[in-house]
Amino acid sequence: MKTDRSLRTSRVTGFGQKAHMQQLTGIDATFLNMETPTQQGHVGGVVVVDPSTAPEGWGFDTIRKLIEERIHLLPPFRRRLVTVPLELDHPYWLDDSNFDLDFHLRHIAVPAPGGRTELAELVARIHERPLDRSRPLWEMYVIEGLEGGRVATYTKLHHAAIDGVSGAEILTILLDPDPDGREINPPDGDWEGKAVPSPMSILLRSALQTALNPARALRVGYELIRSIPGLKPLQSLPALVGLGRDRNEFLSRPTLIAPRSLLNQPITAHRRWAFGKISLDTVKVIKNAAGTSVNNVVISASAGAVRNWILEHGDLPERSLQALIPISIRTEEERGEIGNKVSGMIAPIGTHIADPVERLDFVHHTMEVAKEAHSATPATLLQDFAQFAPPAVAARAARLAYRNGRGGRWTPFNLVISNVPGPSFPLYLAGAQLEGHYPVSTITDGAALNVTLHSYLGQLCFGLVADRDLMPDLWAVLASIESEVAELEAALT
Repeated sequence: MKTDRSLRTSRVTGFGQKAHMQQLTGIDATFLNMETPTQQGHVGGVVVVDPSTAPEGWGFDTIRKLIEERIHLLPPFRRRLVTVPLELDHPYWLDDSNFDLDFHLRHIAVPAPGGRTELAELVARIHERPLDRSRPLWEMYVIEGLEGGRVATYTKLHHAAIDGVSGAEILTILLDPDPDGREINPPDGDWEGKAVPSPMSILLRSALQTALNPARALRVGYELIRSIPGLKPLQSLPALVGLGRDRNEFLSRPTLIAPRSLLNQPITAHRRWAFGKISLDTVKVIKNAAGTSVNNVVISASAGAVRNWILEHGDLPERSLQALIPISIRTEEERGEIGNKVSGMIAPIGTHIADPVERLDFVHHTMEVAKEAHSATPATLLQDFAQFAPPAVAARAARLAYRNGRGGRWTPFNLVISNVPGPSFPLYLAGAQLEGHYPVSTITDGAALNVTLHSYLGQLCFGLVADRDLMPDLWAVLASIESEVAELEAALT
């Protein structure tokens, strides 16, 4: 991700300005279809700033003015959903003719004393609420009352509109590398909202897309056949379902069905969120000593924390838990586009190993295996498959699975671990310097924990999301990640 370069430009240019009406891809629509009364498809982030660093004062009105001046550069903030009759095709994004900034931007405060736990509880409560699909799918809260006069903003935006990289690009529009701000690129034409087309015109538009499906089906089938050699690292069907003769080989390969654990349960509608920082320099010292990567150190430390939590609450599976590791497949030409350009790897993360150094070595090996399998598969295969699947069938199948509580019963992963790189220089929101940027992601049935982190200014900013009832001690999991990093540092340096 070219966050440093894009933020250091002298002019804020925004997302690519495309047609007023733009269709969602199959992957985008998947994040809409996954929603149930207990499961939401939006993601978010919390930014903590020091208002005293702003050269000209800072407050709610300052943020409102900033967004108002830059809204023409933020199509995801202006566009609402338009569905196709009978769900015969994927929905469309349309510039909202009734756009109301004051509906989306809200002003609240945390209760005293305004510490981490009070902020986390408030954010978790807001995060668990669904977004209103009749309006653009985002909300921003300016949160006052934090210790030391700090102020936070919590922004949530539907995953149907963004992935990790495009979400970071939104930050490059809202944030500046200098407290005095940057020059704003002027509006390119009229972005005012348009009236919703008639159902018949939407059907006619979708008919053209449907006519292309036969060609798309042939392409998907061809790519699927080509990708079969990429399944060789999984070692045939027995390995896919978790059977094998060689124990070491067996334990290092992902399977289609993850081991049953305390995380593999239906979730409720309520969330917990915990956040904190770990020194990036410390993690780099560990990765250099072990000859691995920052990402592998993060995965191994997270695995150790999950292992500790499961041991305290129940039985630890003999086989390692498996994590979904999201990967951006956004090309340079696709930067500045809304929607999802994302794939993912599934890999065992070593929860069956007690020693932190041995676990890190295991993670290094399994991630190499996962990367080999992923590189042998066409990067866009998942997107093409989702695009080809009949929208009405896909939507109904997803709702049936999740609303019956079966979406997480047979899943290939137990949790999600995601690392989004960020800038190493200070950022400013309307002139106030950021002290941290903490992700607030989503969870699903069968994967009741999400560990996501952003790097910023020499720190890894963690945000952990979990089901409120399944993990009431989520802060302990975060503290355990910190302890695992400390143990690795002590053992390797």
